Parts: sequence; structure tokens; C-alpha cells
Amino acid sequence: MRLDLVPRVRRSPWLDALSPVLAFAAAVLVGGLAVSALGVSPGAAFLTYFVAPLSEVWSLQEVVLKAAPLALIATGLTFCYRAGLWNIGAEGQYVVGGLAGGWVAIATHGAEGFTLWILPAMLAAGTLAGLAYAMIPALLKVRLGVSEILTSLMLVYVAQLGLDYMVRGPLRDPQGYNFPQSVSFDAAARLPYLAEGESLHAGVLVVALALALAGLVLARTLFGFEVRLVGASPRAARFAGFSKGRLTLAVFAISGGAAGLAGILEVAGRIGQLQPEISPGYGFTAIIVAFLGRLSPPGILIAALVIALTTIGGEGAQIDLKLPLDLTRAFQGLLLGLVLGADVLARYHVRIVPGGAAGATP
Repeated sequence: MRLDLVPRVRRSPWLDALSPVLAFAAAVLVGGLAVSALGVSPGAAFLTYFVAPLSEVWSLQEVVLKAAPLALIATGLTFCYRAGLWNIGAEGQYVVGGLAGGWVAIATHGAEGFTLWILPAMLAAGTLAGLAYAMIPALLKVRLGVSEILTSLMLVYVAQLGLDYMVRGPLRDPQGYNFPQSVSFDAAARLPYLAEGESLHAGVLVVALALALAGLVLARTLFGFEVRLVGASPRAARFAGFSKGRLTLAVFAISGGAAGLAGILEVAGRIGQLQPEISPGYGFTAIIVAFLGRLSPPGILIAALVIALTTIGGEGAQIDLKLPLDLTRAFQGLLLGLVLGADVLARYHVRIVPGGAAGATP
């Protein structure tokens, strides 16, 4: 006896829409069983994870601030994944973007006179640095056929070690009592806050604009059609005259630029200086966000908010309920697995075939 996956002749739009909701409910149920096994009330855990972060203004702002870089990076990755390419190195491109843009802030530290150009220069430097860093695995893929999965992933550690070296050496604050960090950025090198006394900054607006632009490109342009066609049917794309190599460079440039921009937005926003670690793993978590959002900018925005909510809730659960923070990461991974499984069941139905060798044609 074996199980076969048979494509559904007619896919239900209701099933497609409800599958992420059902997957989330299943993840919450499994998570409740896990916290119960740890001796914590599932009801208390649910309130701490999903209700408490929505009950205060400051925590709502934290959810938005954590969701912003996740949504921006995931939207960039969507172009790669829709084209059937695998950029796993967004974390490194994020770090390089933050480092390059931060270097501009440090190089202009203490500048007087006209300084309005500094922040745009930082954003441009971060975006271009992330783009250039993503070109390394893209060119290796196009020219030499090297797996983009391995090269992009290995370059993450190069970027992280490079940042660590720079903040402990050339970019370290000489008046910082030997702490591994740069000088604090000047006001001209910081993103302005949206309201006095609040933590939301203008980077949130940049992310919103980027998501709207990406949605427009994917849905309404020839380039967006090319991305979808190459990913869905490479052979048809070749017959249509689309170049896989050129598209590889283009989508890696977009995803790398988005990750680099997210890096400098975070450095110029929440952090305000260069440190050995400027990311809690945004580049890797954004992969989960991209697939939870069905590789669609509107869905990615919702998924980023959900993941950010669980992250803030997980921090609260660690303090209030003494639950390990790794439980939050396990929940996020479980949620991704269940969503992908639900997608499979929405597109295929399972058929039990009695007898015969596995994989044989009935």
C-alpha cells in the first residue's frame, strides 16, 4: 500500500483562502500542548503570546517595527522564489547593507552645514551594497553553474564576521571604552520619528512604499509576468524568448537590494550605531514570512505582522511565564511546515493505492 498525491481537477478558492488559517489554528493547538507539557496553562500562554502585545501602544509599535524589515526582505526574496531561484543569503545582504550605510554615517560624523544629503546617501549605500553582495552567488550561478543555495548561505557568515571585525577595529568608537561598537550616529544620520515621543520611524513608510511597488511590478508588468513564467514553466519561458540568466541577475539584484535597504533602515532607525550584531536573524526569518505570505506582498505583510506578534509575545512569555525563547522559534518553524502542508493538500488529494511497489504507476 502506498499514498499518491493526485492533482485536484478543480481547486476550491475557499480551501486556498482558509488553509493558512487552519494551519495557524493547528500550530496554536500543538503549541498549547507543548506549553502544557512544560507545566504552563495554555490559556495564559495564548494571552501572553497573542493578546498582550496588542493591548499596549508601545507593544503595537514594536510589532510594526519588527514586522517592517521582515516584510521588506521577504518581498525581495519573493522575486527569487517565484522565479524558481533560492536566495538563502538575505541575512548576509542585510548585514552588508547596514555596514555600508553605517560607514557613511560614521564618515560624516560631526559634519556641519548642509547635512540633508547624509541620510539619502546612507540608504543608497545600504541598498547598493546589498545588491552587489547578492550578485556574487547570482554571477556564480549564471557563469559557472554553482548552486546559489550554498554560495548565498556561506556568504552570510562572511558578512557577519566582516561586520564584527569592522566594529572591533577600524570603525570602533575611540571614546567608547573599548566596547565593540561605533559612535552613535548624528541626528542627520537617523530616521525621523513619525510622532514625538513614539518609536515608529520613517522607515516604516519606506517599507510600505516598497511593498506597494513590488505588488504593482509583480501583478502589472511584463517583468512580473516573466518572473512568474520562468518559475512555473522554464521551457515555455525559453520558447517565449526570456533569458533565465538575465532574470537570475535581476531577481537577485532586487532581493539583495531589498535586504540591504532593510539593514540600513534598522541601523539608522532603532539601533543608531554599528554593533557586532545588528540582526536577530531577520534574513532567515524572512524566508518563513515569504512562504507564509504565499509569495504575495499583501500576504507577506500579514505574515510579517503575525511573526512579529509571536516574537514580541515570546519575549513576554520568557519573562512572565519562564518559557524558553526557543519555543517561539519552534512555533514559527512549525507554522511554516503546516502552511506548506496545507498548501499541498489544497492542490492535491491523497489517494491510497493498495499493493504494488512504492512509486509504481497504477
